Amino acid sequence: MIQDKIVPAAEVDPIHYDRGIFFGDGVYEVMRSYDGKLFALDEHLRRFANSLSAIEITGLDIDEIRVRVLKAFDAAGIANAKIYFHVTRGSAPRDRGWDDNLKPNFFLNLSEVADNTEDRTKGIAVSTHPDWRWKRCDIKSLNLLANVLATTDAARKGCGEAILVDEAGLITEGAGSAFFAIRGQTLQTAPLTANILPSITREFTLKAAGNVGLQIVEESLTVEQAACADELMIASTTQDTVAVVKFDGKPVADGKPGKYAKLIAEEFRLFTA
Repeated sequence: MIQDKIVPAAEVDPIHYDRGIFFGDGVYEVMRSYDGKLFALDEHLRRFANSLSAIEITGLDIDEIRVRVLKAFDAAGIANAKIYFHVTRGSAPRDRGWDDNLKPNFFLNLSEVADNTEDRTKGIAVSTHPDWRWKRCDIKSLNLLANVLATTDAARKGCGEAILVDEAGLITEGAGSAFFAIRGQTLQTAPLTANILPSITREFTLKAAGNVGLQIVEESLTVEQAACADELMIASTTQDTVAVVKFDGKPVADGKPGKYAKLIAEEFRLFTA
């Protein structure tokens, strides 16, 4: 049955048997363009290849994925585009095990990047949430239910992002972003482990921070340390870098984007030119 309609099994579109639907058995990537130029394409494709390898999806040529991305981007004609694509293991009757002969399913969607000028100018509020995700967040998996629940909880509190906290009380990252604290002349963020996505935007943010004179410390933060930081920031593909001006209902410093958040944002933009 599909919705309220009985459909003979032989007539069901194979997409309804996609293992991505049954199990979240797939990986995805999100990238963007600036003024008609794709940003960090090689880095995103490299990470996508690593994700595919980690969950043992084979039979795909990354160079062919590149061709598909470029073809879709050229056809869309969107100067500032968000490009989402995923690969699932394929379609088959529901069974946790898989047949090595399955043909992977590919999907790509382009849309215009939402204007977040107000967030970048004024900063955003964030709230903490327990990190309920699985233990391989370094893989960009389709399993995002924990992220969805955390993001929804933050939105209901009037916040623009959820900051995830593990069982030890340490901040891992945002539900859809990397998270940073600036304390004095130091920018601190969690180190890359199995619990942290190797974010492309994180990588460029760290470069930008170094370029403006900050020392980089990759060490996990407690909630208490974040709450008393001089500045807080998030970074993601579709938002670039954004200052956090309220953390769990309390202002960060004077409640306005700080000096370094502004400098890092300016430096980051140079990478995208």
